[in-house]
Amino acid sequence: MQIAASLEQNSEHPLAEAVLEKAKTEKIELLNMKDFLNIPGRGIQGTLKGKAYFVGNSTFMEENKMDVKPIMGKINEARTIIFVGIQNKVMGAIEISDEVKSDSLAAIQALQKKQIEVVMLTGDNQFVANAIGKELGIDKVISEVLPQDKEREVEKLQLNDKKVAFVGDGINDSPALVRADVGLAIGNGTDIAIESADCVLMKNSLLDVVSAIDLSKSVIHNIKMNLFWAFFYNVIGIPIAAGVFYLSFGLTLNPMLGAAAMSLSSVCVVMNALRLRNFKSKKIGMDVSINPEYEIEKEEKWMTKIIFIEGMQCNHCKISVEKALGNIEGVTRVEVSLENKNATIESTREIEDSKIKEVIEEAGFEVK
Repeated sequence: MQIAASLEQNSEHPLAEAVLEKAKTEKIELLNMKDFLNIPGRGIQGTLKGKAYFVGNSTFMEENKMDVKPIMGKINEARTIIFVGIQNKVMGAIEISDEVKSDSLAAIQALQKKQIEVVMLTGDNQFVANAIGKELGIDKVISEVLPQDKEREVEKLQLNDKKVAFVGDGINDSPALVRADVGLAIGNGTDIAIESADCVLMKNSLLDVVSAIDLSKSVIHNIKMNLFWAFFYNVIGIPIAAGVFYLSFGLTLNPMLGAAAMSLSSVCVVMNALRLRNFKSKKIGMDVSINPEYEIEKEEKWMTKIIFIEGMQCNHCKISVEKALGNIEGVTRVEVSLENKNATIESTREIEDSKIKEVIEEAGFEVK
């Protein structure tokens, strides 16, 4: 654990967070590893006192001339396994189990009700991927894929005349985020994933994917409505202003009234568009008939807190604060204002002020 955590402290991978959290719980002292190297889809390596250390999957171990077979019989293959090696020998393995969030199940069910095919692309082994896929009722599961393989799978779907939206949060997801018709990055994901995506979901929840689709449909509907009324308005107004009906009906339009009417047209279009400010995503309940282990909360209690923060100067600062607060368990919405130098959070549970202060200070800012 000490070797693994010491190497993982240089990584942004979700598995690294799990290892570091465990090391923190066990109060394990981290070592200063040198020559850190990240091999996407494989693992990481570094040196300490002249010896090479490796942390990664079985393929990574085998590529570095290490045999994982002696300990394969002692591990649970239905979990994500990372191996730890030194020089040319495997020291041991760490099992990491995925916790399926209830809102992820709800989001997938909501997407399927919209007749959207859901595909899971993961670097995890086949046993882990199939277990998670079965639990979530996912249509298609593709496991043990490298970053370039994810991009290739997205391209295959596009070649079959399908529009692809890819949701990811890690470095390994960035090629697929770029390749997809729409790349959506989770707000608490890595910086490179956020930079590669077309859209950033500010909360750490897949339900935002459903909300983004609903909002997009509302925007398109609003645009079509504006185009129709603007066209209808001008089809009537322009011929009158041009005097087309003067000879037949004696109908004219004073230039000043014409200018006012044109302005009114623009005002109507803008006012109609502003209705989108009132858009609210639908509350999505889960269909417990698919998986009875999950229960629908009949009544949710919400809490709002406003935190005044010093040190925020730019949009990058804003994203850092949003990401830090969004990672707090229970937080459902984060809104940061650079102008007011504050952040508003909504949560479904009581969050201690000390916890909020801790995560903001870790992000490099000061709670006022």
